[in-house]
Amino acid sequence: MTAQLTLLDSLSIQFPPANLALAEPDGLLAIGGDLSTPRLITAYQNGIFPWFNQGEPIMWWCPSSRAVLNIGDINISRSLRKLARQAKYTITVNTDFCGVINNCIKQREQLEGTWITDDMKAAYIALHNQGYAHSIEVYNQDNTLVGGLYGIMVNHVFCGESMFHFESNCSKLAFWALHNHLRNHNINLIDCQIENPHLSSLGATCITREEFLAKLTVKDDQPIHPSMWNKAQLTDIYD
Repeated sequence: MTAQLTLLDSLSIQFPPANLALAEPDGLLAIGGDLSTPRLITAYQNGIFPWFNQGEPIMWWCPSSRAVLNIGDINISRSLRKLARQAKYTITVNTDFCGVINNCIKQREQLEGTWITDDMKAAYIALHNQGYAHSIEVYNQDNTLVGGLYGIMVNHVFCGESMFHFESNCSKLAFWALHNHLRNHNINLIDCQIENPHLSSLGATCITREEFLAKLTVKDDQPIHPSMWNKAQLTDIYD
């Protein structure tokens, strides 16, 4: 098949095959459509995610190289293990999704600008309210939200979207907590989307688009326990 850029039909939530994505810019597959929950879930189930800036049309991507973390392959430094043993932080799941996404926006605006537009924020909050998107929170001893991450769960894969930290290493604590929470519920893969030094330091590696899409279609006979994403404090998660 020849790579091509597809203009999405507003009346259909279907996407073209991911292997039709352009080589330059790498992974751009389609533009248009909307950020409705059905379209977003269809996208993630097919290895596709939205990524665009304010004022641009919605752009949908499936890059040729995919950053992933296989559960069990996480790299934890001695300093991070020491920080976890100090028990300075409380780790929770799904207690403040809006706070996490707002802080991801805030940190990126301070550093380099954010791709989490108002429409993206509203769309992922809607995903959370419908049970698809989830967050990990890190609170300090003053009960202030100082780190966290959020993402979407599809096909027994956690698709990470963004993370933040306002105290050193708190995004890494959140990622480690997520890894162990997924491991404890027999989830085997975190989709990190695009490689960066921060994720690589934690053990993320790159696989081809074809390898990633194949992992998305693997059937898992172990059902996800319905309580996995209940609002809760996570305890005994660092080992």
